Amino acid sequence: MIAAIAAIVGLLLLLAFFGAAETALTVASKPLMHTLEAEGDRRAALVNRLRARKERLLGSILLGNTLVHILATSLATGVAIGLAGEAGIAYATAVMTVVVLIFAEIMPKTVAIRHANRVAVVLAPVMRVVVAVLGPAIHAIHLFVGGVLRLVGANASPEADVAAAVAELRGAIEVHATPDEVREERRMLRSILDLNDVEVGAVMTHRRTMTTVDAGLAADEVVAQILASPFTRIPLWRDDPDNIVGVVHSKDVLRALHAGGGRIDGLDVPALASPPWFIPESTTLLEQLQAFRQRHEHFALVVDEYGTLMGVVTLEDIIEEIVGDIADEHDVSVPGVRAQQDGSYVVAGTVTIRDLNREFEWRLPDDEAATLAGLILHESRQIPNVGQVFLFHGFRFEILRRHRNQLTSIRITPPAAA
Repeated sequence: MIAAIAAIVGLLLLLAFFGAAETALTVASKPLMHTLEAEGDRRAALVNRLRARKERLLGSILLGNTLVHILATSLATGVAIGLAGEAGIAYATAVMTVVVLIFAEIMPKTVAIRHANRVAVVLAPVMRVVVAVLGPAIHAIHLFVGGVLRLVGANASPEADVAAAVAELRGAIEVHATPDEVREERRMLRSILDLNDVEVGAVMTHRRTMTTVDAGLAADEVVAQILASPFTRIPLWRDDPDNIVGVVHSKDVLRALHAGGGRIDGLDVPALASPPWFIPESTTLLEQLQAFRQRHEHFALVVDEYGTLMGVVTLEDIIEEIVGDIADEHDVSVPGVRAQQDGSYVVAGTVTIRDLNREFEWRLPDDEAATLAGLILHESRQIPNVGQVFLFHGFRFEILRRHRNQLTSIRITPPAAA
């Protein structure tokens, strides 16, 4: 009987081991384990190898846990019957339930959750032996299960889900959503993950505010307009502002002037222009970023489905979408956001919703409209008048100024200040 009780205690320790191993190897930080492996930590590398074959790992843990659990319960029942007769079955059931639940499940798993990374690297070498011993049996079980699943039309080996991986990354970012110390890093990580969901039309410079030059003007007038512009690349049009015939770089103009001894007479600016590059407004930022890298260009003209010029997008626009606004000494200041003492914000209608969400960590939808004015028009289904107030998505929007049919200034009161 003493030997049986000692065996039960040993089996309970094994149950605790399997519970801690399952929790630690599942919860341990993947980025940290990969970092430690890159630094030469062999046990972290072992953790990564075990998790790379997760089905085999979990199957071994489950099989070992089941065998040990059944054996411990059987021994405890035998001991209890020897001590209390038939009533020992009920006693053994009650005692083993409490003991297993507390000492073999809750306690080891609690420790493993709180110290997952350390426990994982400590238990990984032992789990490697367990997986090696139970591996053949687990393989046979997987073959049987796979055959049964195929018979019922289920997929036994689903491919990796990219969307699930992205969702996991987003979840990891949101886990650290409280500390203000990582606020900027959190914004940039979110923006990187959103590159494939945002179209260039949401970040482009609209045609109403872009700078273009008539290629038919005299050379001195063209040069004067180029020098007056804060941009280095200027689209040239002929006969019709929508008829873009080229994009001239200010450096090419300066080189031509230098080569001609500074004389503007006879300077053919359109000849210095490179062919225009047109892209559809439905192009995502990730696609456009890759296209910029492949073509070694920083400037593209955006057109709609009918070929009408909508605006321009640059490499800087995409970078700013990730890191925030990058201002230099030639940038022109534009109306933006002004914080008010009552907690509200006076915002220009042209400010994009994505900029507001990124700056203040709001959740305003940007699926149907790119700018704040567009969002109000979409939600209200009308062209509001000055003084009208709208409540949607938990925010209060008050129209402050309107120029013709364009909303130029809106007061936003977020939920916390409402």
